[in-house]
Amino acid sequence: MRRLLFFFLFPILAFSQSVPLSPNAKVSVLTCGSSPEIYALFGHTAIRIADPDRGIDVVYNYGAFDFSTPNFALRFVKGDMQYFVTAGSFQDFIIQYDYEKRSISEQILDIPQEKKQQLFEELNAVLYSDARYYTYKFIDRNCTNMAMDVLNKSLGGKILYKRKNLDTTYRDIIYPYFEGHFFERWGTSVLFGTKVDEQATTLFLPTELEQSLALTTYDGKPIVSETKKLMTFPEQKPPFSLWNNIYIYLIFLTVVVVLNKKGLTAFYLILVSLLGIFFAFSTLYSLHEELAWNYNVLLFNPLWLPITILLLRNRTKSFTYLGYTVLGCMVVYLLLAFNKAHFLIVLPMVAVNSIILLRLLSKNKAS
Repeated sequence: MRRLLFFFLFPILAFSQSVPLSPNAKVSVLTCGSSPEIYALFGHTAIRIADPDRGIDVVYNYGAFDFSTPNFALRFVKGDMQYFVTAGSFQDFIIQYDYEKRSISEQILDIPQEKKQQLFEELNAVLYSDARYYTYKFIDRNCTNMAMDVLNKSLGGKILYKRKNLDTTYRDIIYPYFEGHFFERWGTSVLFGTKVDEQATTLFLPTELEQSLALTTYDGKPIVSETKKLMTFPEQKPPFSLWNNIYIYLIFLTVVVVLNKKGLTAFYLILVSLLGIFFAFSTLYSLHEELAWNYNVLLFNPLWLPITILLLRNRTKSFTYLGYTVLGCMVVYLLLAFNKAHFLIVLPMVAVNSIILLRLLSKNKAS
């Protein structure tokens, strides 16, 4: 959540976590809309505690990070990037989201006074301790389920959990969020492995928590006493990009096939094989479970690299076994991917890889 760096980089609270809340204190969950920026595609969840009698109106956020962290890119890929909890004034929160034209809905929780106090103290205890930092995970430890966990802890049990769309996969859920961001959609489709093809039983998106709250009862009554629309903006559509669209993707693949030039083909195959090597490396290197067991490596096969080297050396007879091995891998890939959300987005590459491979094998047989 890059936005948090602007207003919430450091906690601004000047009160002690032991301050008793008044009977007029309100606890609410804020669900924030998405925007075309890649970091905001999935929206955001925050917790608000407002007590006019004590002059308190604070928004607590999970999901901030520091771009100046040493080896930021490598640590992010590895999956040991430290995120942290922040807090800031509700006024600043509203100003920022108004600037970004992102909607905010508020669900006020009907919970006992002692639970409000417990949540307030728990959030501040986290804020001023080492527990403020946590290792981010895309599905299991993000701004939404971290907020849900602290709510459940304060309420004394697993009160909040996912209640809808339990029969679909994580991949099916996140795929539509990349509408208008073609290469981001393509990239996440081929980078994620088998974990995102599991049934989505973990609550991990802001809208899911909002739905769960609306369906939850506590002490025999709905936990949400009131729902407000604090700000409403029309859904923002990303502007058309001259390069980030499916047409560029298809044109590039078409040019590779139609021109059938050795240099261009070699460039394409090297690119594919390097991506495959990266996928294989990330499976071993990264702690992100979403990247593990990535069957897309069967399409982005590292074996394309030795094939390309032999092609450039005009030693096509030497890669017959390699060629049939790659062809077999693509058949297995089709079986694994055909019913997945990203199948159509990778199908053109399956076709191009197959055409190139069959051409090379045919040429090899003819010679």
